Amino acid sequence: MNERTKTGLEILQAAVLLGVLGDVLLRQTPWGLNVLLFVGALVAAFVMLVLRRKQEFWNGRTIALNAALVFFGAMYVWRDSMELKVADFVAIFTILAVLSLPALKIKTNLAGVFHYFIGFIWSGINAAFAPFFLLIDDIAWKTLPQTGWSKHLVSVLRGLIIATPLVLIFGALFMAADAVFQGIIEKTLNIQFDVLVSHIFFVGFFAWAFAGYLRGAIIGSFGNTTPKVPVATNDEIKPQVSSVTEETETPKVETAKEEKKNTWQNFDNSVLPPVFTLGAVEISIVLGLINLLFLSFVIVQIPYLFGGFELVQNTPDFKLADYARRGFGELVTVAALVLPILLVSHWLLRKDSTVSEKIYRVLAGIQIALLFVIMISAAQRLFILTGNLGYGLTTVRFYPFVVMVWLALIFIWFSLTVLRGVREQFAWGALWLAIFVVGTLHFFNPDQYIVRTNIRLMNEGRAFDAHYNTSLSDDAVPVLLENMETMNFEQQCRIRYKLSDRLAKANNETDFRSWNFSRWSARQKLQQYGDGLNPASCPQNLRGFSHDNF
Repeated sequence: MNERTKTGLEILQAAVLLGVLGDVLLRQTPWGLNVLLFVGALVAAFVMLVLRRKQEFWNGRTIALNAALVFFGAMYVWRDSMELKVADFVAIFTILAVLSLPALKIKTNLAGVFHYFIGFIWSGINAAFAPFFLLIDDIAWKTLPQTGWSKHLVSVLRGLIIATPLVLIFGALFMAADAVFQGIIEKTLNIQFDVLVSHIFFVGFFAWAFAGYLRGAIIGSFGNTTPKVPVATNDEIKPQVSSVTEETETPKVETAKEEKKNTWQNFDNSVLPPVFTLGAVEISIVLGLINLLFLSFVIVQIPYLFGGFELVQNTPDFKLADYARRGFGELVTVAALVLPILLVSHWLLRKDSTVSEKIYRVLAGIQIALLFVIMISAAQRLFILTGNLGYGLTTVRFYPFVVMVWLALIFIWFSLTVLRGVREQFAWGALWLAIFVVGTLHFFNPDQYIVRTNIRLMNEGRAFDAHYNTSLSDDAVPVLLENMETMNFEQQCRIRYKLSDRLAKANNETDFRSWNFSRWSARQKLQQYGDGLNPASCPQNLRGFSHDNF
């Protein structure tokens, strides 16, 4: 039994275990402790396979990424905000994609955004198709020991795999055709057929997907390839240049006549015809025109930046809502579009002249400076919209602002890397900036901050939408209970109806797999509040939706 077969068997064993755990843990919703347990099992399986079969993948970067995986899994146990859960979900899958890059001989800390995108595609392809290669090509079944109970194991498993779906199909048809037969089967086996099928499906789905992912992250290539040993010649040996690709144990020998081989792991614009690349003239026109447009907008915005709210209010035929609501989302979109434009235009720069690079650095630096002024204008609009005379804070206003803060950090990092000639370090730093921002949000507790802000505005005379604020996650329950006594009768009734319904639902959730600290803490506080949540004295018409202008 060769090493490839041993690796394949270990991947298969880990995948079956993950399939069973996925079915047992992740079927229960809402997600909480079950996500942490499953992510922990996945990390343990990955680390075990790497240490046993691919020790060259085990380094500080891999350790940090696996620690980040466990961190975001643990956040499902802490916070209850749906937006944070979505962010955690995206973060987990992003990290899994980056962890698959070493198998493609790509250094994760020097990879670009393009390589991260390839990591996503590669992981998806492996999750869908790699198990075929694992079962057919990687594992040499004929070389397995044929002694004792294992002598007929493969034949038994093959027979069960073929017979199980047939038995289930015919059994379902017979049960549907005759009620007596159905009763006998259900009493004898004491199982529900649809439940059995769903368990088989989820176990198979999780096992198949993670068998493919682990194979792609550990073995890498499709097919049973054997590395070729280079033959030394008398020609001159060129020194090796560090790149995004991982170095192999045997140094690559190149002759003086050999040209640079451009693969997708080390991808640059030399693969394109010159007509599709940018020189000094083209980059000057592209970035120059964009900068002129940005400058014209900034000039218009300067009076509002310094005049503030009073100028907006005093401008004829110019309403606050038009200024704030219309502008914030558009300006955040502008900030998000600038980054790919700068990255792509830099990648398309011709490398035959340093003039193009210098012009790019100047124009890109000006564009980033103008963009920061535009982002300040966007932030001002948000502050006006959610300020003392505004309309309150919501998740759709808060999270775009967070994205803008992250983009501001990204552009600073862009200036320190791409504009200084070390583009290969940009994506790795941007990834960890995203991890930092998302992780910080869990400590910040956005839902609680939103409710606390709206209550402060209520105390200053603004309308308070009790229905919206109680529709947020359990992260916001403590601050609602703390301030309920300061609200009017109608608002208190709306909150009582909503929170009493939430408490009744929470009391029915006793499965440990869904345990979450925020939900548990909220339930404890709701139970302590006691009769204060009783809406018996409240009119029934306040149970429904709010009509506040929010």
